[in-house]
Amino acid sequence: MASKVVTVPNILTVVRMALIPVFVGALYYQRFGWALVVFVAAGITDGLDGLFARRFNQFSQLGQILDPIADKLLLVTSFITLSMPSIMAASALVQPHPRHLPVPFWVTAAVISRDVFIVVGAATINIVTGFRGFRPSWLGKANTVIQILAIVLILVAASFPPLRGYLPTVYTTVFACAVISGAHYVFWVSKLLNEDRKPREAAR
Repeated sequence: MASKVVTVPNILTVVRMALIPVFVGALYYQRFGWALVVFVAAGITDGLDGLFARRFNQFSQLGQILDPIADKLLLVTSFITLSMPSIMAASALVQPHPRHLPVPFWVTAAVISRDVFIVVGAATINIVTGFRGFRPSWLGKANTVIQILAIVLILVAASFPPLRGYLPTVYTTVFACAVISGAHYVFWVSKLLNEDRKPREAAR
């Protein structure tokens, strides 16, 4: 049992979760460069845990649960923190109205609402039908990648104010992907349910 829990991928996932408060602390003290380093380090652990899981066949049920939770915690925490006006307090001393920062509330609301919608929907379906075969769609994976890149670009822009002109495009892209991928997930889950139902009907 211990060998299925204490694995390299699971340890990396826990490290990624432990980096979240470090990341938030860097943002709180307006150390955007350090925040970017921590965020990239967290992203590297995300890539490595999947690599080690495949390379050494260290897949575990715990890892399958913790990995997406760690990803969502990091992303949601990032958007919430970057939406707080107090994070830009240091910049406001030099520039009363920091350009395109903090992250607009409507962007963060779309990111959080999408995840809540999916979690609540999956829980409801599981309770009603007992179905557990939920898998991320390709559009959902693309949405996660876009959000990760968005955080990186936002942190770069926070560190280098002259580059902030691209931020409105970043915000619009994140919002659109969150809405589209959330809507697409309804059709994706319907497909998964149909695929799960067919073998059961054929076995009758």
